Amino acid sequence: MNTTELRSVLADPEHSGAYFIDARDTEAMAEAGSALDYAVLRVDLADCPDKAELMKRFAEAGGFPTWFGGNWDALADALGDLSWRPAEGYLLLVEHAYDWRAANGEDFDMLLDILNEAAFRRAEDGTAFWALLPFPAEQLAAFEG
Repeated sequence: MNTTELRSVLADPEHSGAYFIDARDTEAMAEAGSALDYAVLRVDLADCPDKAELMKRFAEAGGFPTWFGGNWDALADALGDLSWRPAEGYLLLVEHAYDWRAANGEDFDMLLDILNEAAFRRAEDGTAFWALLPFPAEQLAAFEG
């Protein structure tokens, strides 16, 4: 997909959500989000040991306010608000999530639910919210098999 096509897809809030992408497409997605004047937030889960650290990394990447409580409800509230990060849309790149998924299966499922719910709520307001989880190609192939 070329840059123009990526921008076209990302500009449509109706299709926002949490998606697995090929890790090789990460930079192209980030560039397309920036070209649309989206807030591009990168959350790196490399060597992330647990949910507490995941919350810390989301808070740092998103510049969450001091009221952020570091739990699932607070993450859902923060991603549903983002008033402190006004933008045309939002693109979260949750990098190295494949390792975290392997070690934290139930928590990973909860994270996906929260990311999709945030996208759904934002789409109702006409704002795009994309949570992209870059996975190595061989990991993506495992989902298809």
